[in-house]
Amino acid sequence: MPVISADLLRIGEVSARVDLPVKTIRYYEDRGLIQASRRSSGGFRLFDDTVLTRLRFIRRAQALGLSLQDIQEILAIADHGDRPCQDVRHKFQAKVSAIDERIIQLQQLRGQIVDLMAAADQTETLEAEICPIIEHAATAPNGMA
Repeated sequence: MPVISADLLRIGEVSARVDLPVKTIRYYEDRGLIQASRRSSGGFRLFDDTVLTRLRFIRRAQALGLSLQDIQEILAIADHGDRPCQDVRHKFQAKVSAIDERIIQLQQLRGQIVDLMAAADQTETLEAEICPIIEHAATAPNGMA
């Protein structure tokens, strides 16, 4: 078995330390989000331990709703030696705006469904192929659907 430098980690070790599937780590490498330090003589990817911090950053950023494209842009700024905080703020502001819009859409949908449920007793008696509550939603009160 080839000797591997003690400070380099195989992908399985990285996977275990950051609790990410090996397949995900490979995908991140393919996308350019992380980079193996080198390959072993047997072709195994070898990473230095700085990749652990980077993978944890990627997970946190995704948990906050950033896309891999967003994260890649942020990491590119950091890789050039700059702090990407201003870019992060802009991305978060856009995310907040998108969330606000989605909240409005969900509130409207909720209102439509509440109205449908309120009218369900009358609508249920109408003729329909499957379910008149849904099929007659366009003719339900308040001009819904």
